[in-house]
Amino acid sequence: MASSEAPQKTFNLAIVGGGIAGLILTIALLKHDIPLTIYESAPHFGEIGAGVGFGPNASRAMDLISPSIKAAYEKCKTSNQSERCKDLFFTIRVGDARKANKEGVVRADGTKVGETIFEMPYTTTWSRGGVHRAHFLDELVKLIPDSVPKFGKRLVDISEATDGSGDVVLYFADGTTAQHSAVIGCDGIKSRTRELVLGKDDPAARAVFSGKYAYRGLIPMDQAVELLGDEEARNSQIFFGYHGHVLTFPIEKGKTMNVVAFRSRETWNDPNWVVRTSKEEMLSDYSGWGPTVHKIISAMQKPDIWALFNHPPAATYAKGRICLLGDAAHATTPHQGAGAGMCIEDAYILSSLMGEANSVEDLERVFKAYDESRRPRTQKIVKTSKEAGMLYEFELEGDDLEAVEKNMTSRMSWIWDVDLGAELEKAKQLYHGGKAKI
Repeated sequence: MASSEAPQKTFNLAIVGGGIAGLILTIALLKHDIPLTIYESAPHFGEIGAGVGFGPNASRAMDLISPSIKAAYEKCKTSNQSERCKDLFFTIRVGDARKANKEGVVRADGTKVGETIFEMPYTTTWSRGGVHRAHFLDELVKLIPDSVPKFGKRLVDISEATDGSGDVVLYFADGTTAQHSAVIGCDGIKSRTRELVLGKDDPAARAVFSGKYAYRGLIPMDQAVELLGDEEARNSQIFFGYHGHVLTFPIEKGKTMNVVAFRSRETWNDPNWVVRTSKEEMLSDYSGWGPTVHKIISAMQKPDIWALFNHPPAATYAKGRICLLGDAAHATTPHQGAGAGMCIEDAYILSSLMGEANSVEDLERVFKAYDESRRPRTQKIVKTSKEAGMLYEFELEGDDLEAVEKNMTSRMSWIWDVDLGAELEKAKQLYHGGKAKI
């Protein structure tokens, strides 16, 4: 993994959390000869959920970090299956029939419920597509030396070492401790590291309910094609509605249709974010929708409700020698398919800055430069993703379909078309110029 040109760094890092973000950061740091250990609370690596999308920006970041990461992604990636739809992000339809006329028409041009309203193209031809989380994680694990991870290590607290080194000491629930030069928290939306950086009394220390929840499911593609027809089943679709929307896209190289069905509610009072529900309750949530959505919802098995939370904007992603990355820093809703991509971008910028550092004294300056360069973009994602969910549910532009189309087709280019080289140069200028301030 390590290059043969540079000597190993004189500092060592702890990465808290072994999900996709933590593993990609690990691979990136090992390319820079940086000693590190991953501390994962579970007994083994694993991901919750099925489909996750990566946009062109994420694919470019993978390629910049390591061809091996990009190869792992390409091995798992599934894009739209039809040649006609290969450059489309989603095909947009109205799925909700409650305001259609008696013929099912929802627009003055005669378009009916379930028919195409407009198509959302990608603004670049760079690789993009969805993966099955667990399958992608399995490929990333192959790139991690067996000596790097330690399992069953749930972080409880962090303190400064008493030996005068300025190191950090990690305390785990099993009673063990570990000492490192610095810590990078990749421990997700319920991040303990975030609480330690921001302080438990900071309102931004914990995620808040976004106003949306979702049902998730997988439908075998053969069954999906039988229900919906070939093109509709094998390519990404969004069905808009009033205070709800449904999206589908292919995963597992087209063997499976991934379904996420969203609904709105004002509050979430259950301490659990994932709760079991009945098929009847799920179907009743879409009782006023058209036949296509009914077919999709009826085919979903084992209905769970997933409450969708996101992070309020944090004042900083770093404190001393502790730094936050990915969902621990800026957990977002999934409505723009960009949250996972931001984690990959984070790993590219932070690992590259770490490659510039020569001693332990440089680490806080690295974290400050990373924080200042990454925080505006990643917090914009959280804000605009929440707005996108409202857009799809006629809560932002109402049900003015022309206004919805104009909004949607102009809102993604700043995410997809980012110049990551320029982003890195900005971060390096902050690091070398000493201008980064928190």
